[in-house]
Amino acid sequence: MLISLIIPSYNEEKNIPLIYQAICDEWEKNLADKYEFELIFVDDGSTDASVKEIKKLVRKDERVKLLEFSRNFGKEIATTAGIHHCKGDACIMMDADLQHPVEILPEFIRRWQEEGVEVLIGTRKSSKSDSFIKRWGGRIFYKTMRLISDVPIVPQATDYRLLDRQVIDAFNKLPERNRITRGLIDWLGFKRRLLHFEANERAEGTASYSTFKLIKLAVTSVISLSLFPLRFAGYLGGIIVGISGILGIVMLIDRYFANWGYNFSGTAILADIILFLIGIVLVSLGLLAFYIGHIYHESQGRPLYIIRKSDKKQDTSSKIQTNHKF
Repeated sequence: MLISLIIPSYNEEKNIPLIYQAICDEWEKNLADKYEFELIFVDDGSTDASVKEIKKLVRKDERVKLLEFSRNFGKEIATTAGIHHCKGDACIMMDADLQHPVEILPEFIRRWQEEGVEVLIGTRKSSKSDSFIKRWGGRIFYKTMRLISDVPIVPQATDYRLLDRQVIDAFNKLPERNRITRGLIDWLGFKRRLLHFEANERAEGTASYSTFKLIKLAVTSVISLSLFPLRFAGYLGGIIVGISGILGIVMLIDRYFANWGYNFSGTAILADIILFLIGIVLVSLGLLAFYIGHIYHESQGRPLYIIRKSDKKQDTSSKIQTNHKF
């Protein structure tokens, strides 16, 4: 049985020999009697000697494969390319910097085989190298996403995860260009479980993911996994219309009927009318946002549904029903 190990790499020349040796040692110790592996390095336009180091491994070990990008396309695309080209019965995605401990690879595979898990998600208990800002920013991000996302989000989930071949085949049919890999995997569903681990410190070098890139990734996640930002103007407009409408009724009654003594000035009345009209405009934008949201979903071209299993003999593997166009 073949397991594909997918490692996106960007300027990791010092870590590549280390992650290769760590994987080989762990495999020979615990997995070699039952499983074979292929190790797919996806070089994301590195400017150091990463490609040179990977090519050394390719010449040394036929199990090592190299996908070399023409330029830097980003980690999400690199991970996607690895999934597209893997041949295993399952794949495991991991980082090149050894923060994802290779010691739990046997646990990934054991649970996949014994529990029938199709997506096993590695979640961090903690990370020895995370700054205070990154830890708290992550907590705020995950709490926000759990409130607004259209897809269930697992807190502290990482890209360190195992995918069964059924999931790989389904993932490879998703056409989005602006993608968050873990978000698409979450959207696919299937039988999922969590595997908790404590992240190691980075072995060598510095992380290529700057704070700016993390913020950009968070924004992309919000946009791709939730329509809430698009609908926010409509929600805000509804609140404004409700408050200004009630206030307008109070002003009308006080001025012409009950004389409650508030003595609203003409300026206050005019301000309330303007606020009400602004609310109407925002509600109209919100209605347009709903239509844009439908267009956005249609343009994604995702399957209408995914069949995990079928009782029909001809449907022994996961099949995907795509949108019909008339």
